[in-house]
Amino acid sequence: MIGSGTSAAPTPSPDASTAIVTGAAAGPVGPPVTLLIADDDEVTRSGLRTLLAVQPGITVVGEAADGVEAVEQARGLRPDVVLMDVRMPRCNGIEATRRLLAESDEPPKVVVITTFENDDYVTAALSAGASGFVLKRLPVRQITEAVRVVAAGEAILFPTALRRMVAARPLHSSKALPKASLTGREEGVLRLMATGLSNPEIAQSLTVSLETVKTHVGNVLTKLGAQNRTHAVVIAYESGLVVPGFTG
Repeated sequence: MIGSGTSAAPTPSPDASTAIVTGAAAGPVGPPVTLLIADDDEVTRSGLRTLLAVQPGITVVGEAADGVEAVEQARGLRPDVVLMDVRMPRCNGIEATRRLLAESDEPPKVVVITTFENDDYVTAALSAGASGFVLKRLPVRQITEAVRVVAAGEAILFPTALRRMVAARPLHSSKALPKASLTGREEGVLRLMATGLSNPEIAQSLTVSLETVKTHVGNVLTKLGAQNRTHAVVIAYESGLVVPGFTG
């Protein structure tokens, strides 16, 4: 069920109900964020479009019923953000995300939308380069905020849910960190990123400047070959640098 800004949503776990945004909240300032909605369920897709189209700062430019359509629509419409279901026919959201990020120098940001936060598909989509994920049962205001935040270049993290998802998966990136040759400080920054801290919060924790943190984060992404900070956090968990239960 798609939540609204006023109706009550099913009571989720604390982690599932509130994402940690890795940066300042992005309000409806400047041009509206253009959004493509991809979901194979017509009722869900229509509901999302109806609810999101009336939100300030959001313009829904198209819909897609599967991953193939999502890629095709994104090519033509060039949305800022794709709200991507992961379990779709013909081409799932994981492969669609991978294709979108591979074929353009300025691809849209991808926010995965899912029913269950422990879905293995979600972890795979994050590894493919999605900037974060939201739950379909969240109120529309939270989904809207996720779209705005990701469009502004930040990420949406559910650290507890991410720890659970990665803990249930085999280690695929065990060689990523040794090959990356992260410095001790860069590893420390990555650990703090994995707890969902924003750059200003990391700067405060380490008693360094914000610019220094931005430099470290940039180095981490480059060395890991990560699409974004969410992908870097997935690598951190899958490599064993950060273990489930780590809180900083």
